[in-house]
Amino acid sequence: MKEMNQIRLFRSHMGLTQEELAEKLGVSRQTVAKWERGDTLPDVASCVRMADIFGMPVELLARGMTDAPMTLNGKRMYGCVRVNDKGQITLPVNVREAFGIKPGSFLLVLADTDKGIALVSMGDMPGGMIGKEEET
Repeated sequence: MKEMNQIRLFRSHMGLTQEELAEKLGVSRQTVAKWERGDTLPDVASCVRMADIFGMPVELLARGMTDAPMTLNGKRMYGCVRVNDKGQITLPVNVREAFGIKPGSFLLVLADTDKGIALVSMGDMPGGMIGKEEET
């Protein structure tokens, strides 16, 4: 599964179509589509205008166009994944490699209604530890 391009992610978050973003940037819709596919990269002036439109530092936007994870306030963003019809996600390879996640690894799911969802790698926990209540 190919990770969603950061330009597409930010454009979608802003509720813009490719055509609308292209209009704001003074480029064609096909140019935006090429950026989102990763066929080409935008020039510096377009990056600056996009960062202004998306309300983010240009560095954050530019870093999102490479394979390296973006860092913001000490947190890394590795990309975007889509939930399939079974409620499953596929973690990007660079995430699995960075955190040693392999088939059979356990992930703890944390949730905060204001801040979102986070996954914590638990490694290869023994099966008896899952769901076992703490004794007092």
